[in-house]
Amino acid sequence: MSNLGGLKMRKLLLAAVAVGTLLVPTVAHAKGASQATITGPGLGNGLRLAGEGQVGGEKLMTIMQEGGFFPSVFLTTPNPMQRAQPDGALGPRYTIVYEMPRPDERFDQIRQDVYPYASPVPVTYMERGQPYFGTERTVGGWYAASAGLKTALVDIGFPSSAPTEGGRGLDAPWAALVGAVLVGLTAATVLAVRTRLRQRPAAA
Repeated sequence: MSNLGGLKMRKLLLAAVAVGTLLVPTVAHAKGASQATITGPGLGNGLRLAGEGQVGGEKLMTIMQEGGFFPSVFLTTPNPMQRAQPDGALGPRYTIVYEMPRPDERFDQIRQDVYPYASPVPVTYMERGQPYFGTERTVGGWYAASAGLKTALVDIGFPSSAPTEGGRGLDAPWAALVGAVLVGLTAATVLAVRTRLRQRPAAA
C-alpha cells in the first residue's frame, strides 16, 4: 500500500509541475502597462505616469486596479463588466491611454474613459476589441468602481471635486483666460462710459 501511495503522490507532483510550466508563459506574458497618459478637464497638458517596474509605477497600478483595468482587458470569472451604462450622472470624462508592451518589443495602446466624479460611484468604460499583446482583444464594457479610484486620481493631481458641471467645460488654464478677458472687457466698458461722460458738453 505504501508503494502504491508513493506512486500516486509522484504522479500528482509531476502533474502539478506540468501545469505550472504551462502557466508560466501566460503569467509572464500578461504584463501591465509600460506607461500611461491621462487627459481631461483641469489637467492642462495631461499627466504621464510611469508603468510596471519603474519608479512610481505603483501609482498607475493602483489606478488600474481600482478602475477595473484588468477585468476590462482580460476575461475574468466572475466578470464584473457591464454592457449598459450605469445609472446616475457621469460628470466630466477623462481618458487614460495605456502603452502595452508586445512580444516584438513594440507597443499597443489601450484607451479607457474614466469618470471619477460620477454619482453614486466612479465609473470607467473601455471599448471592446482593442488589440494588445499583438493578438489579444479587450473584453470591454462599463465598470462601477469604488471611491478608491477617485482617491488615487486626486493623489496624482486631479481636482478634489469636478471642475465643471455636466462633464463639459473648459480646462483650468482656459477658464482663467476667459475670466481675464471678461474682467478686461468690463474695465474697458467702464472706462468708455466715464470718458463719454467727461466729454459731454455742459448744460447752458
